[in-house]
Amino acid sequence: MELLLETEHLILRPLELSDAESLFELNKNPNVHKYLWQKPEEVIDESIKVIEYVNRQYSENNIGRFATILKETGEFIGWTGIKFVNDHIENGNTNFYDYGYRLDEKFWNKGYATEASIAWLDYGFNQMNIKEINAYTHAENGASNHILQKIGMNFMEDYPDENGVIWKWWQMKNSVQ
Repeated sequence: MELLLETEHLILRPLELSDAESLFELNKNPNVHKYLWQKPEEVIDESIKVIEYVNRQYSENNIGRFATILKETGEFIGWTGIKFVNDHIENGNTNFYDYGYRLDEKFWNKGYATEASIAWLDYGFNQMNIKEINAYTHAENGASNHILQKIGMNFMEDYPDENGVIWKWWQMKNSVQ
């Protein structure tokens, strides 16, 4: 995938196998997984499989999660981006565009998730002409819920997952269409 997006502080580019070590550092942190249904990764092969999966999404859906790089230092700070969800049902939905992000803990509370989110919503609505973008967050993840509200996503409803954990469903519609 050739897409490259830039913001004031960030470069958003496709994930590459060379990102495996940095992705593993992110994904093995239990604090990063506090509000996720996944368990922290234990071996780097799990990160390699994630990158291979995302690369298939680029081919099949022409979009997916992207490496998020801090311009100033060139550091991998996590991933952000739009994903076409067609491999599972979430809150009764499938075949929808989902916005998501995961940043390394040392880059939390610096505005990077908000900055990347604004860029991705702009790209999704104005370049891809997506009609609506959804997001879902753990109900207790105050930081992520705040970011989604701040960037203009609308809270739609709370819903339980298969384990009874409550999640929040967010949505934004394309105002141009």
